[in-house]
Amino acid sequence: MNQEDPRSLPDTLEEAERQRRFREDIIDSYDEELEMEIDDRILDGDDAYSDESRAARKQYFRELFRLQGELVKLQDWIVNTGHRLVVIFEGRDAAGKGGAIKRVTQRLNPRVCRVAALPAPNNRERTQWYFQRYVAHLPAGGEMVLFDRSWYNRAGVERVMNFCTDEEYEEFFRSVPEFEKMLVRSGVQIIKYWFSITDEEQEVRFKARIEDPLKQWKLSPMDLESRRRWEAYTQAKEVMLQRSHIPEAPWWVVQAVDKKRARLNCIHHLLSQVPYKEVDHPSVVLPGREHHADYLRQPVPGNMIVPELY
Repeated sequence: MNQEDPRSLPDTLEEAERQRRFREDIIDSYDEELEMEIDDRILDGDDAYSDESRAARKQYFRELFRLQGELVKLQDWIVNTGHRLVVIFEGRDAAGKGGAIKRVTQRLNPRVCRVAALPAPNNRERTQWYFQRYVAHLPAGGEMVLFDRSWYNRAGVERVMNFCTDEEYEEFFRSVPEFEKMLVRSGVQIIKYWFSITDEEQEVRFKARIEDPLKQWKLSPMDLESRRRWEAYTQAKEVMLQRSHIPEAPWWVVQAVDKKRARLNCIHHLLSQVPYKEVDHPSVVLPGREHHADYLRQPVPGNMIVPELY
């Protein structure tokens, strides 16, 4: 009778755990689409999940929808009061910043709540005042802007990848507290989040992206290099939090190993930082449609109709 070598058990268990986490990561990505239409009927009819998992997902969705309802109230209050809000999302690659931003904006008016995700600066922007290209995306009255990475690129990726000089790096830390204080004095509220994950969790998420063809586009050469330089990013993050944590715009750390918990905790905290109130709206009455005897609807040419394959 063949017996398995006990020395191979840890490797087998480790691989099983890795595969379980890969599956969870893929399911989570599908949840992004389901969240727009999910209901108890769908969850109750899904045999792919255990009772415990189904209950946890129900609780997550219910709380997410509740918090998103509060975000709508926050949006109405911002429009009504002319408040200006900046929310900065920073963290390592694959930390879950984009997923959290998506849940914040999912049910909001894009004219009120905008996302600023700036690419690397071009040649002209490199010669400008460092903060200049970010200033153009700051909110006007009645707007909120979510920065998917921000001016703190200089303290993170630019520092680790040697895209800035030591002098530029030091000038950033001299300038950023004054820059943010100036914004706050002018009436712009700034909330800064760092999404924190472990070394092991980032490795799992990167490998999941490699294996999932729907997610491979998220991996860039810069992401892979950031994985190699984990410790350098850790040091840069520690310096950044220490040197730019100011009373006017403090840093808040989101524990993000569990994506769903991180999203809920971040949204709940965001709501707690703004003194919003529910805004009264007049009742909406749907007007009756006008009918005209001489109106004749013209047929649409058949060659203009999208084929109904589904």
